[in-house]
Amino acid sequence: MKYNLSEINEVIRNRRSVYPKQFSDRKVHREMIENMLENARWAPTHGLTQPWFFKVFMGDGLQKLAEFHSETYKKITPSESFLVKKYDKLQSNALQSSVVIAICMKRQEIEKIPEIEEIEAVACAVQNMHLTATAFGLGAYWGSGGLTYSEEMKTFLGLKKKDKCLGLFYIGYPDIEWPKGQRKPIEYFTEWVTE
Repeated sequence: MKYNLSEINEVIRNRRSVYPKQFSDRKVHREMIENMLENARWAPTHGLTQPWFFKVFMGDGLQKLAEFHSETYKKITPSESFLVKKYDKLQSNALQSSVVIAICMKRQEIEKIPEIEEIEAVACAVQNMHLTATAFGLGAYWGSGGLTYSEEMKTFLGLKKKDKCLGLFYIGYPDIEWPKGQRKPIEYFTEWVTE
């Protein structure tokens, strides 16, 4: 065997969403984030378009993201739909994190590759980042709420018209016991065709 499969299995099977409210104050080092991004770029990508784009918020950048997200939500939401709880969460998610990475898909100019395949490539890149975070013992959460899919978010991130924000990836050291997980056995979602 070329690699230690039992360790690879453990990392994959222990990957969990750990939410910003479950992070400690301990700061994540930039080198760890660079390693996550390095592994992201090795995701499969049809035609080698490498459509991923990541905007990393750290330090004072987290305050900038928190203010944009919460204040823009307040500005564009009709008063009858505005929720203080949502406003507070949009602010606190960034501020409770050590790092937040905006997950984006940059659309190929000639659009040769179907958009769904570009989105899938970015999702694979995020899985690589999440597995790397797990290996480091970092908590991470891919959130797609708030203003993720809005034009305001695209403008904030400097994206072009056909580009997309696919979510925010919150990262920090967990302040909880590592969560347990469960999945259905493969028999529930697999059909074997042998003849």
